[in-house]
Amino acid sequence: MKNVTIYHNPSCGTSRNTLTLIRDSGIEPTIIPYLKQPPSPEQLLELLSVMGMHARELLRSKEAQYRQLGLDAQHLSEDELIQAMCHHPVLMNRPIVVTPLGTRLCRPAEIVLEILPKVQ
Repeated sequence: MKNVTIYHNPSCGTSRNTLTLIRDSGIEPTIIPYLKQPPSPEQLLELLSVMGMHARELLRSKEAQYRQLGLDAQHLSEDELIQAMCHHPVLMNRPIVVTPLGTRLCRPAEIVLEILPKVQ
């Protein structure tokens, strides 16, 4: 099944666990190593829209770049935060999984089970 996509960081335990859950369900997803292939601002805006999230909710505030870039400033617009995540993808929380049944930030990893199609 090729219609499942994971925005994956292999260094992240939650991302690895989510990928394992997907594979254990019988699905081999498309894996996007988003640190090397960050989404475009348009793609990130679409992901946020279908997840019903704002950019600030996807930001990893514990990353050094978050502080260095002053991303805690409340006056920053949605577009500015999206641009920051696209230019510095380490700032994106992960993993994001896209399936025909929905798109979710899978933290904890088990959230992916809510949106995985049944494999026959």
